[in-house]
Formats: sequence, structure tokens, C-alpha cells
Amino acid sequence: MNPTQTLSPAAVARAAERIGPYARRTPLLDLELDGRRVLLKLEHLQRSGSFKFRGAVNAVLEAGAAGPVVAASGGNHGLAVAEASRLLGVPATVYVPESAPVAKTSRIEAAGARLVRHGARFAEAAVAAREAADRAGHRFLHAYEDPIVIAGQGTLAAEVVAQAPEVDAIVVAAGGGGLAAGTVLGAGGRTVVAVEPEGCRCLHDALAAGGPVDSSVESVAASALGATRVGDLAFGVLSGAGVRSVLVGDDQLVAARDRLWEECRIAVEPAGAAGFAAWLAGLVPGRRPCVVLCGANAEWTAG
Repeated sequence: MNPTQTLSPAAVARAAERIGPYARRTPLLDLELDGRRVLLKLEHLQRSGSFKFRGAVNAVLEAGAAGPVVAASGGNHGLAVAEASRLLGVPATVYVPESAPVAKTSRIEAAGARLVRHGARFAEAAVAAREAADRAGHRFLHAYEDPIVIAGQGTLAAEVVAQAPEVDAIVVAAGGGGLAAGTVLGAGGRTVVAVEPEGCRCLHDALAAGGPVDSSVESVAASALGATRVGDLAFGVLSGAGVRSVLVGDDQLVAARDRLWEECRIAVEPAGAAGFAAWLAGLVPGRRPCVVLCGANAEWTAG
């Protein structure tokens, strides 16, 4: 399939129709805090605990009867592929780095996928997964360098626009760029803000360099946002869309995560609080912004 035919608002609309029977329509929370108002998109309530389910189920549906699927992930994409495959009755194998947290890997196995730990970083797990998928009858589902996955992620922004047409900026966390690119496609021309940790900044570095480059991966949010290099397809969408790139520190991520719990009793992982951290720091434009809380797959102990 030609990627240029699937990286479009029309592709997002097709994805929304396709995944409708499986993905949850997650709610919005209108929050007033510190004298300001913000809409929170509670995507951590999505199946598998993150937005990744949207792209994963779209991709597994696209694969159809093509056979087993293989994925590589820091955790959330793998969990989403495992859950989508379970729902659709498709065998799945998920490669994760040795550093992948138990909160994610245990759920991958619980969903019925075969889990393979390989390498210290996501990039190493991805190489091994691609090699495994080269076997006849297997399809590799990339976490963000796949037009079908990107279109699926774009349904989140399209859903926000349908729920609250007055939104003028949508704020998302950025790892490999799949969610940010999908948000551009689904946002109907609204401002898109892509937030990264200072230590995991492959999109920010790519925009500065004029193309994808290798970046460091050192952050409390690395298991979710730890791509070493932004995807070529995602960069193609983002570089021409005027997306706003914002960086936040690990201390800001943790503080934002804690603030969400203290104020709203919302429990998300650090990556899920990235957009909220940027909003708290005054780095988000717009009169009616929407911040996506994108994931909640972390260890949790009731106090």
C-alpha cells in the first residue's frame, strides 16, 4: 500500500469507522486549575491502558487473515498489539527490551501474546522482531513507522474534535512520532503541540536538524517515549505541518503525574503526564487547549 494514500484525514476517517466496534470512546474532563481551564482527554482509559490500542487494532484488522503478527515495543505498543490480537483471534509475538517494566510485560503475556525479551534498548528489540517477522506468513507491526498505525492514532484527535469543536490546540506526548503525526491528520487544522522529555527528544532533534537523527534515551518516561529516532513517515507529516515541539524535564513529568493524582485522582504513567506538564509550565498555546493523557501502564499500589 502506498503510504501517501494512507497518511491523510480520509485515512483517519476510515480508521475511525473500522476500529469503532473495538476502541473505547474515551471521555473529556473540563478542568479548572490555578485559574486556568483545560480539557483533558482521558485516553489512559482506552483498552490496553493507552492510545496505542487505536493504531494496533487498525493494523491487525488491516492484516486480516494474513497470519500471525510480530511487534517490538517498550511496552505500550506491545500491550496494545497483544490486546488487539486477543480480541481478533490473531497469534502475536511481542519483542521488548530487557528494561521493559513488569507492569507492561506481565499484561502482554496475560493477553495471550508470546513475549520475547531482547537487547537493552527498543531499537535492538525492533531489529530482532523484524528478523522474526521475515518468516513466511508473519507481518511486522511497527509502533510508529506504519501508515495504518498512524491513521489509527489519528482517530484520537478526530474524536476530540467531534466531542469539543471549540478546541484550538491538541497536546500530545511524542516518542517515535506516530501519535503526533496522527493528531495532525485528525485535528482539522488545529494547532498540535508535541511534548517530549529533555532526555528523549528525537522529534525535537529531527526538527532542528531538518531530518531524522539518532538521539539519546534517558528519562523516567523512556519505556513509553524512548525512541532513538523519529519515524520517517511521521517526520514527513510533522515537518510540513508546523507542529510545536516542547521539551519538559523529568522533574516536571513526575510533578505533573502527582498533580493529576492529587487534584483529580487520575493515575497515569510519567509519559502520560507529558502534555499536562507542558500545560502546567505555560508552554501550551490556545484559548481552549486539550491535553491528551495518553497512558497509564505503570506499577500501581493502592495506598
